[in-house]
Amino acid sequence: MDQEDRIALFLDYENLALGARDRGGMTFDFRPIADALAERGRVVVRRAYADWSFFDEDRRMLTRSHVELIEMPQRMGASRKNAADIKMAVDAVELAFERGYISTFVICTGDSDFTPLVHKLRELNKRVIGVGVEKSTSALLPPACDEFLYYDRLEGVDLPAARVRRARPARPPEPDPRQVEEPSAEEPARDVDTLSVLVAQTVAGLQGSSGGAVTASTLKRTLLRKDPTFSESDYGFRTFGELLRHLAEHNVIDLGEGPAKGDPEVSLPEHGDREVAFALLRSVVADLTSGKSAVALSGLKNQVRRARPDFSEKKLGYRSFLQFCKAAATNGSVRLEWSPEADDYLVTA
Repeated sequence: MDQEDRIALFLDYENLALGARDRGGMTFDFRPIADALAERGRVVVRRAYADWSFFDEDRRMLTRSHVELIEMPQRMGASRKNAADIKMAVDAVELAFERGYISTFVICTGDSDFTPLVHKLRELNKRVIGVGVEKSTSALLPPACDEFLYYDRLEGVDLPAARVRRARPARPPEPDPRQVEEPSAEEPARDVDTLSVLVAQTVAGLQGSSGGAVTASTLKRTLLRKDPTFSESDYGFRTFGELLRHLAEHNVIDLGEGPAKGDPEVSLPEHGDREVAFALLRSVVADLTSGKSAVALSGLKNQVRRARPDFSEKKLGYRSFLQFCKAAATNGSVRLEWSPEADDYLVTA
């Protein structure tokens, strides 16, 4: 138990409930949040802030989940619009000082006004997870957190069916064979190739900065630092390990035995695809320099992609085509020299 994260949960309930309602009439349910946090640690504090006279049914649901309800009445003459927000921020900071064993704070809101609170908690060496409804969450909040969970994407959330406006019946139009079915606007398609590039670049960066082994857990934490909204489930994978195995099967990464069971070592392939790519570059440069002494680096990538349309140096862990060519030069596949006259690198096979 001592190895578990202790979690304090704070819900800006009005923001969440109204955000869910505006998401096509979705009814807010606390259980998916509770399940997601149970996978991350032990929740020791659960508090929700609202004027509960507006949420009678929700009170029962939250009470059954052992959430402490903090009453913040709104109808007291003068406007008290931010009363719940201020109380929630003060309580979170107070708890951060008084309960040193709490390592993670979960702030459930989409309101950018809580961004300074997130910064302060992280300054106090606390991990911060945000939770919000996607369409009602400010763009400023997710990047401030260590991890951000969109409520709509959590396991167990029932999304409402798209409403269809009723109209007069009409003869259905003839299908156009040229028309290609577009993916739903509700759930934009996630590109696994883009993910491959991100993972390869991240592994290469970790290997370069640490000089040691990169484990799956380190890689996942780094991906979340780059994009707090990252989730392997958005790409169709049930677990991060399943995602890594998929990338290993496609030669994007190599997996080896790690320091702990279930935490494999991740590295970039030393041979195979890189050697093939170096050979491809050498072949293209040799063809282009037939009758010439050298070819300029500018425009060379386009020539390589003509020979192999799926070529991408980023999938191999290189941040730029120049970095890839320097690696090929170090490997001995090509020669790379800077030319002041051409104001460009010149490449020879």
